[in-house]
Order: sequence, then structure tokens, then C-alpha cells
Amino acid sequence: MNKANYLTRELRNCSLLAPLSSDEYLPPAPCRDEAMAAELLRRDAERAARRLVLPLEHYLGSRMGTAAALAAINAASGRDFYAVRRSLSEDREEAAQYFDRRELVIDVQTHFVADHRVDLPGAQGVHQFIRHVAPDIFRGLDTAIDLSFEEYLRCIFLQSETSLAVLTAAPGSDDINILANREIAGARELVDRLAGSDRLLHHSIVHPNVEGELDNMARIVERHRPDGFKVYTLYGDPGGGGRGWRLDDPQCGLPFLARARELGVGIICAHKGLSNLAPTGSPADVGPAAAAFPDLNFLIYHSGYEVPRRQGDGEILEGPFPEDTDSDAVLEGTDRLVASLRDAGVGPGANVYAELGSTWYLLARRPREAAHVLGKLLLAVGEDNILWGTDSVWYGSAQPLIDAFRAFEMPDEYRERFGYPALTPAVKRKILGLNAARVYGVDPERALAAAQRDELGWLSRAVAEFRRFERRTTG
Repeated sequence: MNKANYLTRELRNCSLLAPLSSDEYLPPAPCRDEAMAAELLRRDAERAARRLVLPLEHYLGSRMGTAAALAAINAASGRDFYAVRRSLSEDREEAAQYFDRRELVIDVQTHFVADHRVDLPGAQGVHQFIRHVAPDIFRGLDTAIDLSFEEYLRCIFLQSETSLAVLTAAPGSDDINILANREIAGARELVDRLAGSDRLLHHSIVHPNVEGELDNMARIVERHRPDGFKVYTLYGDPGGGGRGWRLDDPQCGLPFLARARELGVGIICAHKGLSNLAPTGSPADVGPAAAAFPDLNFLIYHSGYEVPRRQGDGEILEGPFPEDTDSDAVLEGTDRLVASLRDAGVGPGANVYAELGSTWYLLARRPREAAHVLGKLLLAVGEDNILWGTDSVWYGSAQPLIDAFRAFEMPDEYRERFGYPALTPAVKRKILGLNAARVYGVDPERALAAAQRDELGWLSRAVAEFRRFERRTTG
């Protein structure tokens, strides 16, 4: 068997190093460090699995496998970005004790696809996204199973330490989306009722550039009582030439923000980044909008990060923010968010929050880039304004991502050269849960206690009732 194919097949069980490749398109080759880390992990994982008498895929999916992957990333990068010792990759109990901190984890970006919607354009768009960023996670498996409500409950509440999650959806009207607004609200009500405690919050999707949507916002609030509005500025009005919009657009964005304020919805979640550098996917409009509406909280999903792209023989990766850059310079990735906030006078601890869903997934295997992105965000928005998100269920269980984040440390050299703050345990606790608890008005002690005493017997009842709802919806 070709070694590259072997790595693709086996490493899908370790989401931290799953290869970014697909038989359906010619992807950018992994960077040298990623390829080296994958080879080191393959070698070490085979040896450890034999010694422990475990199937290789089970080992890679365990916390021992997570430790082995992080150690391989360290070795390939030539620096210990992750604080893991070798014994963690060989001792199941030691790995569990090291990674399991019994801390509040609030995942502010989660998704699933209703079974009756898997063939709709919204779900097909999600699959295109997965093939681009994580093609091997769900390769060859059935869509309805992989992205379903059951898989969502398993990955979020059974296979991760997530105490509370925020359920949201993709862009698109209710008739084509992966979930309609009514289904998002219904899933939240169902889980909370059967769990006996708050385990889900939810958004409603709003498209301000679609005719009649601003007038429809009051109905959305009355019927669905969302914890926030989710918007995709990339999404174009089909009747308007497919153009997107901006948060600071006086014809669309500003009226939307004013209407949200009138309706008492104080959380605006905007997808910014992961846009193939589309103009309306840029966070350049975040600073002006946040300055104009200081009483609204802006949660910037993906923090403006873009998938690394090739240029010549190399890739364009995140580095330190170019402080001498003027406002007319061409910036990419999170630098665009940093510049937008700087130019608008929106400082750390203000009303802009940077969210890490998919961003951390893509950065975890690129620790140098991860240090720069996290360091820039800590300086730009502050340690109280970075939010944990994973974009699950797209990547399976979020636990490897949680464990990797807990183990990540800011190198002293980066702190000295670039002024980045340390990623202390206290800062990580804020990012993983305490910051989101404050934004969403959640009692952190109550949320953690509810999750720890939850015996999860409600999961099967939730699935059965959701199935009955789906049959009523499609029948």
C-alpha cells in the first residue's frame, strides 16, 4: 500500500493530523512539518498500539493518540508548543488525568443536519466545505448518519467535555438550509426539556440583504426566542445578483443592527473568514460596526482566518501583525480583524469577540501559525473576549481539539519578540468557557454542575422525539 494512502486511511481517526486531501480535487500539499509529524505519528502509533494490544484506529482516537499526535507536531516543528510528555502516549490513565481538567467548556459553534435535509443545497454546501478542510473525517460514510442529530449528541455530549453548546446553522433560507430556524429552536427546547437543565443555546439565521427579512426579524424573535442572530455577509440576495453585504453598510448592515437592538437581541454572530478571500467575507467591517453599536456584542466566527493558500513554492501563513501597515495595505487572515479594530478604536475587552471554530482545527497542526493567531487575538480583543468554538459536528468529537488547546503554550520567544501574552491555565479557562458564560448570561458554576451530574439517559429519548418531529415535518 502506498504510504500516503496509508496515512490518509489511518490518520482520519486522529483529527489533529488528518491529511487535507481528497480524491475529488488536487489539494495543496501539506507543509514539510505536517508531513513529518504525520510520519512520526504513524511510526510511534504503530509501536504503541502493538505494545498496548489495541487496534491502531482505536489508539489514534484515544487520548493517548492525542498525546502522540501533539508530541509528533512538537518534534516536527523543533519546539515544544504542546506541553506533553512521552508517557502520556503510553498510559491511558495518565493521559486521562492530564487532559481531563473538570472545567467549564462552552462550545459556541455547533451544527448538525436534519435527515430530511441531506439532499438540499445547504447540506451539499456543507459537504463541499468538509471535503475542502477535513475530507477524511467522513469519507465513504453515509451523510444522514455522519451529520445527524444522533451524531451531534454523541460528539457534543457523550464524547467531549462540553458542558453547554450553542446550536446554529449555515446560510440559506429555511427551505434549503441544513436546519430551519424553527428546527434549531425546537432542538434546543427538546434537549433542555429532556436533559432537565440548560445544555443548549441557539441562534436564528437572518439574511438582512433579502427582501422583507428586516420586517421578519420581529416574528423570528417572537417565535424562536434566539440567544443571538447569526449572519453570513457572504450570502447574496438571489434577486440581487448574488452580492453579499457589510455590517457597516448603510443600506443593509446598519439597519439590521439597529433593528436587532430595537428587538432586544444583543448578540450578533458574523461569519468572517473561511471565505476564499471574498470581499464580503472579510472582517474589515467589524470595527466600524462595533464602534457604531457599542451596546451590541459582535461574535466574529472564525476570527477572520483563511485556509492557507499556495503562492509559488510556499504558502501564505499567519505571522506577526505588521505594525507599520497603513489602512490601505492588503491584509489577509486575522490581520484584517486586528486592523479593523485598531482603525475604529475598538480595543481589548470592548464589544468584539473572536471565535475559534474551525480556526483552531486548522491551526492545531501548524503550531507556529497558531501562536501568532492566538497571540494577535489576545492583544487585539483581550483574554476576556476570545470564545471557544469547534464547528462540530463537522469534525467528529471535539475532545481532541479541547485537549490540544489545553496543552498548547505560548513560547517565551514569541512573548519576548512579539509581546504576546502567556496562555496560562486561567486564560485557557476563560477561553474554553468562562468568556462565553459571561456573554450569554450563563451561571458558570451552575452550568458545570449540571453537566457533571447529567447521566445522559435523556439522549435516546431526545433522538426518538426528534425523529417523530421530522416525520411530521416531511409527511
